[in-house]
Amino acid sequence: MIISERIFKIMEEKGMTQLEFSAGTGIAQSTISDWKRKKTNPSADKIMTICDVLDVSPFDVLQDTIPGKGAGDVDFVIASKGTGEYDVVKKLEKLNKKTKEEVVDYVKKVKNKK
Repeated sequence: MIISERIFKIMEEKGMTQLEFSAGTGIAQSTISDWKRKKTNPSADKIMTICDVLDVSPFDVLQDTIPGKGAGDVDFVIASKGTGEYDVVKKLEKLNKKTKEEVVDYVKKVKNKK
């Protein structure tokens, strides 16, 4: 199931119309209709707004869209903005592959010291 299909399913479960959804999210009705008609997804920057309007978590929106077996293990870590964990993840994202591997190795070594 693609993300937009999951959004429409949640809207249906909540009895929310596309007009209500559009008004709540600020996303044009034509854009929402395109998701359905063209089987496309909303842009990533809209997910949190969509979740707020639908009163669901990002996991609720994405849960049926995660690739199944054969696509590798998929796992999520949620870190709240402003926390140390969030800062580390954001900094880690900016590192090159070799440096990321070095950081992971370092963390493993530190963990094994306990």
